[in-house]
Amino acid sequence: MYATGSESLIKQAREIQEGELEKFYCRISKLLQGKDHGHETIDSLQRLRLILSATKFSRILPDELQRHLASLLVSSSVEQMQVLSSAVLRETLPPSGQGQKYNLLDHSPLTSHAAGLLLSQAGSLAGLAALSSVTLRSLEGRASDGCSHTLMPSHTHTLPLLNAIITHSPKSLTEDHVTLLSKKMVDWLRYATAQQGTVLSSGGFFTGPRSRQPGPIAELDGSVSGDFFTVLCVSQAFSEDQWMNVHSFSMLRHWLLTYHSVTDGNMSQDAEDRSEIEGSVVSMVSVTSSSSRLLPPRERLREKAFLYCQRLIEQSDRKAVKRTDSELQKACLVEAVCILDCVCVEDSSLVYRAFPCVKALYGRLSADLTYARVLLPLAHFYLNHGDAAAVDSECVWRLVFGRLPAELFNDALLAHELLSFLRLNLPLLQHRGALHLTFFPNLLKFLAWDSPAVIDDFVDLLPSLVTAGTAVELLHSLLDLPCLSAALFLQYRSACFPISEPGGRGLSSLEAFRSPAHRGLFLFLLRGEAGAGDTIDRLSVLHEILAEATDWPRVVQCAQTVPVLLHVYFNAVVTVADRKLLAQIILVLLERSSLLLNIHKYTPEIHRVFSCHLLRMCKLRPSLVVDQWHELLEFAGTTGNVYSKADLYTHVVWVLGEYLSVSCDPRCTVERITSCFESLEAVLFEITSSAPPPGQSGPAPRVITSLMSALAKLASRSHDLIPRVSLFLSKMRTLSRGGSVPWCSNEEDVVAIVTRGEELWSLLKLPSVAQSVLTPPPCATSPQWHRDTNSALPLRLRALTSFTHTH
Repeated sequence: MYATGSESLIKQAREIQEGELEKFYCRISKLLQGKDHGHETIDSLQRLRLILSATKFSRILPDELQRHLASLLVSSSVEQMQVLSSAVLRETLPPSGQGQKYNLLDHSPLTSHAAGLLLSQAGSLAGLAALSSVTLRSLEGRASDGCSHTLMPSHTHTLPLLNAIITHSPKSLTEDHVTLLSKKMVDWLRYATAQQGTVLSSGGFFTGPRSRQPGPIAELDGSVSGDFFTVLCVSQAFSEDQWMNVHSFSMLRHWLLTYHSVTDGNMSQDAEDRSEIEGSVVSMVSVTSSSSRLLPPRERLREKAFLYCQRLIEQSDRKAVKRTDSELQKACLVEAVCILDCVCVEDSSLVYRAFPCVKALYGRLSADLTYARVLLPLAHFYLNHGDAAAVDSECVWRLVFGRLPAELFNDALLAHELLSFLRLNLPLLQHRGALHLTFFPNLLKFLAWDSPAVIDDFVDLLPSLVTAGTAVELLHSLLDLPCLSAALFLQYRSACFPISEPGGRGLSSLEAFRSPAHRGLFLFLLRGEAGAGDTIDRLSVLHEILAEATDWPRVVQCAQTVPVLLHVYFNAVVTVADRKLLAQIILVLLERSSLLLNIHKYTPEIHRVFSCHLLRMCKLRPSLVVDQWHELLEFAGTTGNVYSKADLYTHVVWVLGEYLSVSCDPRCTVERITSCFESLEAVLFEITSSAPPPGQSGPAPRVITSLMSALAKLASRSHDLIPRVSLFLSKMRTLSRGGSVPWCSNEEDVVAIVTRGEELWSLLKLPSVAQSVLTPPPCATSPQWHRDTNSALPLRLRALTSFTHTH
């Protein structure tokens, strides 16, 4: 929200009249014609910027005012004037794709604000190429020997500008441009001056050339630097080439990934030749500076980038005096390891020189979880080059997938970076034996702690976690995800508030979490690796302990993501599971339908997902019904499921009636059909002959019609059962004459049930017809008549189509 004064100014700017605006333009033009631009000019430009930005409509400035502003932008030595003129001109730019409006390329060197204006209006490849040419032209004559100590802002902005240009369009730089900038970056990275920049004198009696002599650069621990300048060096002031060193390092990885990928055949051959030479013991130790100068510009930049990153890793071992410098060390380590990974991918001979340094860095940082963000690039390096260097990476994966999620599950940035690492490297991880599969309970902790932030990552990752060995345990883990969310909260609170502190008491679940009697339940939930067991026996006890957590926002958010993930899980599991595994999964569905944490709307949603995919699995493999018919029949024969699990119960009954048939599985005997019929008949008779239990509403009409249809289908396959179901259906016809019934209060529902009963009763009068209708053969359920050239139907369809299309 704007303050009252700001809203008033914006309102005035929007309501200004055209006549008044033209006078204001003229006034600013006169002010800009003068040589001295004081506070009045600055105030007028600020007001003009507000007027132009206050509306969504683009305004066109007078040509004279545009020329004055463009001249001010490239010629003024006052940065505030450059900022204001650039901001005003940006507001008058044409829409993207309508060409350039301001041509400032003839002015050299360009200021950073002028270059930014040109970049914002360069909508085509030609415009970006022209801008990059002008920018690089200003660097061609620059001294690169580090002798310049004067900070010149007109040149320190060139690398950030070029980085933005190649981000938009890498093709805007020619091969000559790439070679030139590679040479310059080599000089800036390796040969920046090792002396501090000149400090501007503040005057005084003791000011003199001897008292202001620049000293050597220092390390972060305060000691004098004995090597070349890097971004981790400390100075009271920086020279221009030192600033270019910093900017070069900032864009180095982007530059290497964009222009140094080995795609040319000659480059590949050169890399192989160098690999044979540099693979010796001598090349592993060092490469002399004289030999590196003989390399082509790209290879030389790669070599200097390698040395620069090694120097940064060495500097990171120094204890920083300031806390901000220690954070800078971590950020530089992340970038340095990523660049090492990049250059080793381009030139495999560097792997043998890099691994001793990387391995020592991992050994130093692995025990300190404050460097967790650095450990991920290190893991990426091991993933890409561990096999080539014959290095055992088991300890790395146990740290990255084991300890990091277990102890830093509440670190949102780490969660994002670790899951992004998994997504980007998933094919390589699966090729190496799915290194992350063993630790999927740990990865789920990120999801349980902050579900909305990582749900998209897990939608992509979850199919890779579903295998024949993990499918059942993973299903239990997904269903227990709200319990895991509550357990993580209790673990976090127990660590933050010890029992001796006032905040450590007050929750009964927290006391249970600390109790040795229930410790095993929480240890299983918080396990770090798979394979300890699919689930636990005392789930109901755990749900009672966590009853007060069912309205915690974190737990509720987590529960809302479970149905989405279950859909992803079932879509993946049907592609990898055989009939035996699918039978196990159906058994889990039936068991866990009554063992869910009692969260508002959570159980019905899970039952809805179960119902959907139960039908899908049985349709895919109809023999599953016979494999699990005892469990399915036990579920369908329990009257309480009619009221508490209506949706899932309806689908189980439908599956039994549809697929308990000899045509689906030859093991389906008459005895099984009769046993199933009797169980369903008993349930249907019970729910239609008495009122529902106290506190329960009547059975859903869909449940009753599903039971009636299932009985009719089973009777059509065993004709001895037809009289029994016909007798029941005939009794149902009398309901319409008897008025209201105790098990259904809605008259329309009663009519629909009776109508369905009459249809089935009429069908069963003709058993052969009933069997064809209720259990149709495959040729009837999936007809191909419109494709059969031997039948007359295609000809008739074409004739009818032609009739309908004639005028």
